[in-house]
Order: sequence, then C-alpha cells, then structure tokens
Amino acid sequence: MMSASVPGLMISAPASGQGKTTVTAAIARHAARCGKRVRVFKTGPDFIDPMLLAHAAGQPVQQLDLWMGGREHCRELLGRAAQEADLLLVEGVMGLHDGDPSSADLALEFNLPLLLVIDAAAMARTFGAIALGLRAYRPELTVFGVLANRVGGTGHAAMLAASLTGPVADLRFLGALTRDAALALPERHLGLVQAAEIADLDARLDRAAEAIGACLPLEAIAPVSFPATAAEHPPPLLAGVRIAVAQDAAFAFVYAANLDLLRAMGATLEFFSPLCDAAVPPADALYLPGGYPELHAGRLAANRSLLDSLRRHVARGAPLVAECGGMMLLFEQLTDIEGRSHPMAGVLAGRTDMQPRLQALALQSVVFPEGELRGHSFHHSRLRTGLTPTWLARTQHGGPGEAVFRQDAVTASYIHFYWPSNPRAAAALFRP
Repeated sequence: MMSASVPGLMISAPASGQGKTTVTAAIARHAARCGKRVRVFKTGPDFIDPMLLAHAAGQPVQQLDLWMGGREHCRELLGRAAQEADLLLVEGVMGLHDGDPSSADLALEFNLPLLLVIDAAAMARTFGAIALGLRAYRPELTVFGVLANRVGGTGHAAMLAASLTGPVADLRFLGALTRDAALALPERHLGLVQAAEIADLDARLDRAAEAIGACLPLEAIAPVSFPATAAEHPPPLLAGVRIAVAQDAAFAFVYAANLDLLRAMGATLEFFSPLCDAAVPPADALYLPGGYPELHAGRLAANRSLLDSLRRHVARGAPLVAECGGMMLLFEQLTDIEGRSHPMAGVLAGRTDMQPRLQALALQSVVFPEGELRGHSFHHSRLRTGLTPTWLARTQHGGPGEAVFRQDAVTASYIHFYWPSNPRAAAALFRP
C-alpha cells in the first residue's frame, strides 16, 4: 500500500456545544452531494456523533483516540481511508485543547489543518480574540479558517468578520451559519439524539449542506499526506465462533472497529433486537453493548421470552460480554428517571437506578489475564449490588475506575471497551 495525499480537515471548537457535529455533518453531506467520496472520523470515545456523521457521509465512521487505540492504530485507519477517499474529515472532541490527548494533539500528530467553529450568538469582537487564543495557545497548529455559528444576520456576520483583523488578519473568515432551528440536531442526556430517531434528519442535513456550501470552497482544502502503514492481521482467535450482537434503538453503542476486529479474528456475527425478537439467536457467545435501555425499559421488561432465552444462554455456560446499558439489562431491576422500576433479566443480583446527573466520565483500562484492555465509561445510572468486583479498572491517569464483574462466563461492566487496544484480551472474553 502506497502513501496517499487527500484533502483533509479537523473540525474543532473552543468548547463542547459549539456546533462541531452539525458543521462536520454539513461538510460531509455537501461534499457527498458534489460527488466526492468522503470519510469521516470522530476524535475520542463517542457513539452518537458517528451515527449522524455516517448518515451524512454515507460511509461508516470510526474513532481516533491516541490513548485508547494508540498512534499506530489511528495512523492505520487514516492511511487506509486516504487510499479510497476524496476528502477526509475529523470531528474533534470537547474544546480544541481539552483532554489528554486533545484534539490539538491529534491534529499535530497527523498534520491536519483546523476549521474552527465558534458559537458567536452572544459576541462580536470577542470572536476574533477567541480565534486568536485557540491558535496562539499552540502556534504550531495550522488553521484553515474560522466559521461563525448561530449568527443573528448579515450585520452580525460583518462584525464577526471585522474582528479577524490586526493580529488575526491571517485567519480566514469562512462565513456564518445563522440561528436556524431547522439546522439544529436534538439532544438528550448522553448527547445528541441517535440518527435513526430523527425523522427529518435528511432534510436537516441537506439544509445544512446548502448553508455550508455557500461559505466553504471544497477546492481550497489542502491535501494532507497519510503514509501507508502495514496493517496488522490479528490471529484467528475466534475462528468458528458465532457471536450474537444486540443491536436496536436500546443497544446501539458499539464501535465499528470492535465488530471489524471480531470478524477479522474469524468470528461470525449475527445481530438481534432485544426490543423486538422473541429469543436470543443460537450462538457460542453473546455481546450486549451499551445504549439507552432506560428509554425502553418497559418494552424490555415486557419481552419475557427474550429475557428467558438470555438466561438460558447464561445457564449453559456460554460467554456473555455486557457493557454499560447491556449490563443494566442483566441485573434484576432498572429504575428509570421517573422512578418507575422495571424487572430485567436477573442474571446478576442488583439493580441500576437512573440519576439526574452524570455519574462517571473517564477513559479506563482493565488488566485481564491476557493483558490490558482500554475503553471509557459515560453513564447516568448508579449500580446497587452486593457483588464483589472481579477486577477494578484504573482511569487513564491512575485513579480508581469502574468495577468489572465476572460470574461464570458473564463479563459485565460500565466500561465500553475498545477491542483493538488488545485483540487477545478481547478474544478471550468471547471464546467458549
């Protein structure tokens, strides 16, 4: 595989909530409508933004995380995408300089120029000061341009453009997106609403694409060179293993790279819906990823035949891996945010209760017998159980992390694991 040069941008901002996802999705949809092959990536651990970005681009979206996946893994993903794309987009996470590693670290690692999105709804000349500060904090960064979001009108846009003068005269003002409810993407307690739940998503994306097309010349985006790396082929540790994967509106938080790795190690995947299907399909192992079971707790509790089949899977000693929302399905009760209690599978003793505030947000790692697996936790529920954890995770910087429970062949935790961080440790969880 040879190195490839392809136009590329990282879309970042001074903070969360500035409109990065909307802008990234708008560029992706605009480029796709222009006939370009677009590949989009999301910085850091995230599930919901990639769903929206994949819908906009018409291509799968994967995560780039220098700690969770590692530099070489990120380099391999980008190099492979560059071979087949006309445009590469990377949406940043939080603010440009937030996190360790940050979006700025990723941009510097791969020489990605920055498109800065700034919510200018309540500012004028301060717009220029923020843009200057974002660049000056690490002057080695390359800024492609600055885009104003949620702007009041042409007069407001003119003031914002004028703020990029003097010491910021070399920063390009790309234009403004006006305050428009038809462009906004709805949100809930873990972030944006999932793509499949937004009935008019295509209309919103097309409207955003038209707005971004008026201010962003695609031909002005400079090529970035992505050296090819030799792809590592994982050993066939799951050859002949059939894995049933829960996938529906309640259980949708799964990394595309995780599924790709399971297949690459020889597993056959079969998808099922705990909301709709009467039983878990016959399988050697079961994967219950995270999601929003709390929003569908009544339907899950009512699907007794599915829960019975899940218990039978566990009773015969077959492996089951459950992450966050998937783990919530395994305990005896789930109490939703309104205080209603719903019976769940009862495979594990205890209950989970939804809380109004975020309970955990951290990159995590667990040292299993086969080595360290990395991932992250992000949840609003609280677990009440008398079970003793089999392992305790550590956070990225060494603090106490989430509990990991092993009961028979069941492995359950709030952690969303990133399997490529250690394929051998991942395979061991699924191997009968």
